[in-house]
Amino acid sequence: MKEEDDEQFEEPSESDSLENSKEETPDWDGLDNLMTSEIENRQPRRLEEKEVEVVGVYEHQEPGLPPGSAPAFVLLRDKQSRKVLIYVGRFEAYAISAALENIPFDRPMTHDLLKSVLERLGSRVERILIDDLWQDTYYAKICVSTNGNTVEIDSRPSDAIALALRTKAPIYMAESVIQQAAVEEDI
Repeated sequence: MKEEDDEQFEEPSESDSLENSKEETPDWDGLDNLMTSEIENRQPRRLEEKEVEVVGVYEHQEPGLPPGSAPAFVLLRDKQSRKVLIYVGRFEAYAISAALENIPFDRPMTHDLLKSVLERLGSRVERILIDDLWQDTYYAKICVSTNGNTVEIDSRPSDAIALALRTKAPIYMAESVIQQAAVEEDI
């Protein structure tokens, strides 16, 4: 029994073929612009950048939290000893810790795999930049060069830091982010 709302599939006729179509063909050259994220399409802006170092990965201990559930954070410090905490997931914290401690693995972890892929393609991580902080979310870019061309790839800071540590790339942070997020207390 067929309802009135059911649609029937109709085979396309010859008049419906692409060769006979009067529609414009898509602009395939502009497809790259459509497929990049809004953040990657942001207009570049001048940032005063400061090099920072990863001091370590820590857990934020609070009374009453069950063991192993404390949030993890990466502690970064610039040359003026200003400190910034970036909270990260447990897996990302482990990836950053493993890189800091040069822990070898039998099989490559995700960031090791990404490093290998970039190297095999003849690319190099030039640097990473933590360039924005908005609504308690940090934003970063991984600057990758290949054959003299450099591209900036949007990234979570935790992934960018884990990759930078493996590739020995410098880590930079926008001065505006440091000013907004620097903590005073000793950690």
